[in-house]
Amino acid sequence: MISDKKMTYLKENTDIVEVDYNNLPKHIAIVMDGNRRWAKNKGLAAKDGHKAGAENLEDLAKFCNDIGVKHLTVYAFSTENWSRTKNEVSALMLFLKAYLASFMKKGITENIRVNVIGKRDNLEKSLVKSIDEVVEKTKHCTGLTFNIAFNYGGRLEITNAVKRIAEKVKANEISIDEITEEIISSNMYTEEQPDPELFIRTSGELRTSGFLPWQLVYTELYFSEKYWPEFGKEELLLAIQEYQNRNRRFGE
Repeated sequence: MISDKKMTYLKENTDIVEVDYNNLPKHIAIVMDGNRRWAKNKGLAAKDGHKAGAENLEDLAKFCNDIGVKHLTVYAFSTENWSRTKNEVSALMLFLKAYLASFMKKGITENIRVNVIGKRDNLEKSLVKSIDEVVEKTKHCTGLTFNIAFNYGGRLEITNAVKRIAEKVKANEISIDEITEEIISSNMYTEEQPDPELFIRTSGELRTSGFLPWQLVYTELYFSEKYWPEFGKEELLLAIQEYQNRNRRFGE
């Protein structure tokens, strides 16, 4: 239960939408879509849209931590995004590196644990070093666990999990009969974290685009027409409000 002091803070800072702060989703997953279209509508370059999106992400990660969400996973860069222009890809890499440097300090101050999930072997060494540094520096934080899916593909994640399990079978660490859903989950990038209870995608697109396909099987889906840079605290609370109004039956 949220303390009276915490509830007073929430009422003072989040009274724009009525939600039950004792019934928040433990894990929220977000596809942050629409940066480029937001920028185009404003006559700006794509990199300006990504910059605005990164700033909004920082605000909402802090907000999630403030209100008591325990896990946040965002889709920042997919394995398919390499097909974008060289300039845009380079800008995204620079934004992530700058973002990680910023969160190195802010994560500790805000008690936010940063985790970067996805393929690393084709990233620049300096970027991998930045990822390792922020993960190491914030690993003891006990507030929000903030997963950034970068160079991520859902089928690739499942493929890698299968390979890890196969290696364990080959090494006689487990038998085929011992492979369960729990074993598979423990070999995913989000091991030891609950599956997302709420999935959000911005910009009006109505698909999951290969994001966390194993983890999203019972997740409530919410789609917003807002582009990511304009998806603020009020929009997030509206999504949480919708989640709280649903009857989650889990196949019953």
